[in-house]
Amino acid sequence: MSAEVGIQKFSFPFTRATRQDEGRVHVKAPPLAAAEAEDQRPVAKRQLSSESAAGGSAAAVKKSAVRTEEPRGDPGTRVVVKGPSAKRKKRKELFASTDVFHRVDSHVIRAGAELKEKGVSDVADIVRGIACVAASPLEKIRAVWLWLCHNIEYDVSGYMGRSEKLSSPEDVIASGRGVCSGYSGLCLEMCRLLGIQCQEVAGHSKGIGYRQGQCLREVKSDHLWNAVFLEGQWFLMDACWGAGRVDVEHQSFVKRLDDFYFLTEPEEFIESHFPDEERWQLLEKPITLEDFQRRVFKTSAFFQMGLSLIRPLHSHLFTERGEASISLGFSQPVAFTYEMTPQRDFLHCGALERKESGPTSSGLLTLSRRRMDLRVLPPAAGAYDLRLYARPDSASGLLSWVCSFTLECSEPRSAEEIPENPYLSWGLLPGVKAMGVVAAEPGGEAAETEDGRLELRLKTSRSLMMLCELVHPKLEAGVTKRCLACQIQPDLLTCNVACPAPGSYRLSVFVRDYEETDGRFQNAANFLLRCRGRTVSQDQLFPPDLSSWCGPGTRASEAGLCEFSHQGALVSAPQGKCNITFRNRRDLELYATLNRAEEGPASAFPLARHLFSTHVDGKVTLSASLPGPGTYRLGLYARIAPGGDFKPVCDFVLRNVCERNRLPFPHVYAAWKKGCVLLEPRAGLLDASSRLCFRVKVPGARRVCVVGRGRTELQLNKSRVWEGEVSGEEGAAQLKLVADSGDSADMAVLMTFDVRKTE
Repeated sequence: MSAEVGIQKFSFPFTRATRQDEGRVHVKAPPLAAAEAEDQRPVAKRQLSSESAAGGSAAAVKKSAVRTEEPRGDPGTRVVVKGPSAKRKKRKELFASTDVFHRVDSHVIRAGAELKEKGVSDVADIVRGIACVAASPLEKIRAVWLWLCHNIEYDVSGYMGRSEKLSSPEDVIASGRGVCSGYSGLCLEMCRLLGIQCQEVAGHSKGIGYRQGQCLREVKSDHLWNAVFLEGQWFLMDACWGAGRVDVEHQSFVKRLDDFYFLTEPEEFIESHFPDEERWQLLEKPITLEDFQRRVFKTSAFFQMGLSLIRPLHSHLFTERGEASISLGFSQPVAFTYEMTPQRDFLHCGALERKESGPTSSGLLTLSRRRMDLRVLPPAAGAYDLRLYARPDSASGLLSWVCSFTLECSEPRSAEEIPENPYLSWGLLPGVKAMGVVAAEPGGEAAETEDGRLELRLKTSRSLMMLCELVHPKLEAGVTKRCLACQIQPDLLTCNVACPAPGSYRLSVFVRDYEETDGRFQNAANFLLRCRGRTVSQDQLFPPDLSSWCGPGTRASEAGLCEFSHQGALVSAPQGKCNITFRNRRDLELYATLNRAEEGPASAFPLARHLFSTHVDGKVTLSASLPGPGTYRLGLYARIAPGGDFKPVCDFVLRNVCERNRLPFPHVYAAWKKGCVLLEPRAGLLDASSRLCFRVKVPGARRVCVVGRGRTELQLNKSRVWEGEVSGEEGAAQLKLVADSGDSADMAVLMTFDVRKTE
């Protein structure tokens, strides 16, 4: 199906039509076989039961009322339907695509419009006008079929019983509309004039008024189509279904050319058309009417996209333990979605196309390289209609209806609200390898957590950027944003998830090439995360200002930072303190910040005092002494270019479960530079009554002192460490560590220590 029309409630092609044939003169049809002699009788009257019900009459099509026309000048030609032993020629052997008919099609459309404008209604004149450019029997048949599709509309008014049905060639041409017998009868006449052997075929179809799975054994035929003889065998076609659709809701006809119904393969035609006579199935192994009833209904788009049905083989499904499964195969990448609604009376109710987004919270749709699997989870007991929609990945716009099922659920599963998935499928998308994603851990489309935490890892074949989206039916976006911490490494993408509520989450991952800074992020995967056990409390969620660069990764490597002591984004501080070390190979200027995820108890010192950095010989140590339990963000920044701005390199998430409040570090000043090391004391809050040992490395210093109410000179030992003992100083609010480097007459303050008064 094409995707040029928006979402509307359409039915499928037309079926139930009638035609009055009294008084028509028929040319004697070629004999088919002795057993086929009954079909050679002329028709006295023909009317289809279902259409008659709509229009008020009650006649039915008889099997003997199907007429065959033979070409003029060749009355003795014998027409035989090929048996099972004869190898059929495929449609693709006649033509690779309908593009080969461009010249004929253009002429037919133009000539048809001119003939209509001139008011030409004679069949012979029309045939001469449209087929004059046809160079072969195939092109003649194409000209007839295309003219019918472009110039005849389905007689919706007649079908609805609001007017007399139009079926004779003269009435159909004059009015430009007709029911199915109008199409098939006019096709028969036009083929006869062109010397093409043509047959009208009566039977059942899964069109307007058809109920999925209904018993047709006692129901009379409701449709007519044509068979044409070409290159030694019969081919099937239906101009009525090829011309367009009936919009049942608005009781109008929508023109839409569907080339699928031109010389359709018998194996595909039988999915929607079942002839009264078995021979017109044109199948090596004919099917029964009961099999036709049970078969899954497939639209033309199903075959045009190269889809195949893996399971189930019948249209009526029953749930087991509250779920049912459907699988389709495909040869080229295809996007899918589905719609499940309470069961309606007729198959052809609802939209033929569907947007990508929509309610998809009643099942799990997953795609692999050549297969689509759908696990359906009805929300309540009852009967449902289930429609599948698809679209080639290379196309855009709406997805087309491809097949339908009915579903009965006697007992639904325990209620589980699955988040809507606007990106259609779950798990890794089939095309992720082209995006650079190789595999996922854990694998599959779903994962479970018992403690409210989960780590997703995507292995990559090249350096990628990643964005993640987490959705829960009962959580706001501001909360779910604080549930994610992402780490981006050259060959690995990691997403840490915290679940603050029980139930199911959708985690969607988007990627682009790392180097393509202006590139568009593409959806690579969608995972269903189930939180079954404990959850994470709000104060344990990740900090709100967390960047996309958590833990050491691609950006840190580019900056020349390596050999990190902690390779992941999450760092545990069970005693309320931790050290993170790494190498600074490019000797960049760095600084670090500390933020708290939630407001804790009031602290006497700013958070910056609880973070201390040491940089010696290319090795950097970031020490954290946390003031209380909770989750913290440690942000690392670097000045890449001299004189430039500091840019974020990576964030670490520090988790502290210790109830003890750790003391702050000393307050550091600009004179504390690379190479300086504080050995003792590490705490920035000292007791006034105690004797304190100071040990510190200050490269290049000539004097180092501790200044309070008095001054204590530190001595340089053989290890180049300045050390000394400082007596407790009552009344001193602060101690200063100062040094003389010879740059000025004054000693520079390296850091200050607060003094706690004796109680």
